[in-house]
Amino acid sequence: MSSGERTSLPTDRPRKLERLRAVLAARSDRKRLVLSSAEMLAWFLDGARVSVSLNGAPVLAVAVSPEEETVYCYENEADRMLAEELPDGLDVQRVPWHVPLSDAAGRSGDLAEADVVQELRGARASLLPLELARYRTLCREVAALVTDVLLEASPAQTERALASVLAGRVVAAGADPLVVLVSGADRLGYRHPLPTSAPLGRRAMVVVCARRHGMIANITRWVTFERPSQNELTAERAILNVEAAAFDATRPGLRLDVPFDALRAAYPRFGFAEDEWERHHQGGPAGYFGRDPRATPAARELIVERQAFAWNPSAPGTKVEDTVLVTGDDVEVLTVDPRWPTVQHRGRARPVALDRSAG
Repeated sequence: MSSGERTSLPTDRPRKLERLRAVLAARSDRKRLVLSSAEMLAWFLDGARVSVSLNGAPVLAVAVSPEEETVYCYENEADRMLAEELPDGLDVQRVPWHVPLSDAAGRSGDLAEADVVQELRGARASLLPLELARYRTLCREVAALVTDVLLEASPAQTERALASVLAGRVVAAGADPLVVLVSGADRLGYRHPLPTSAPLGRRAMVVVCARRHGMIANITRWVTFERPSQNELTAERAILNVEAAAFDATRPGLRLDVPFDALRAAYPRFGFAEDEWERHHQGGPAGYFGRDPRATPAARELIVERQAFAWNPSAPGTKVEDTVLVTGDDVEVLTVDPRWPTVQHRGRARPVALDRSAG
């Protein structure tokens, strides 16, 4: 099922209601919990597309009480949302387009999202069976479309031309291209290379963050049109060691700062500058938000089973990133395409640059 189809299929929402009502019960002075952010609404509503603009405010809100849940949706969006996005069986109240949703949905005694940010982040952290199945499919499809596009890329192609093909493939897959970055050979020093008119040249990096059913697949891949230098090969293997340090420490029950500290300490151990971690964010939990939250030295959230992560260690001219799932004793890579070249590293198949030098 793709976005835009009425979601009358089985749902994880009863389990999600249990989690939300547990958050509400812990605040016994409040009568209802009001969901207002895009990530919480998409999570609760089985991946419905809750905004019109990709970075716009949601067109609805949801209030959850111990007995019921109510959707407050703008009148001018309600027919489409009911026909194409919202799960069946919901109580939908229509709101005039000029009335703020906070006024329409809010009541005295309500609990707002802003009051329980950490609790709600924890509620959505462990992926349930149906949403995990959707996420696995998205991650595989995004990995495959990146392979398809880079197998056809050429050194004369501009960064913007390549980005447009990637974005088009994401949209064709029923997903939103939240982030599409491309860096050709002359711009590899930038960690967030918004595409320009520069040609790809001998080597390029692409980053894609694609959202479908509210969940975001994150992936970074490299392509080379000339044989890589020894320094490039060395850096490629070294950054995998940094990533492995994070993977090895990403375990249920540990605090988020534990794998972050392991990653940070790995940079100088494998030949990078000791302060390399300060030059770009390193990733963290993923799923319904790009990083949910970004890992930092001060992060104290607990890692849970079946939580998605996307670590992205990087250094000048090298970076690695995949979306993974926390299991009991390891991580499972979700953004996998069997056609992509890999090496076995610490017992895991990890991506290396796609070598197009002979093509």
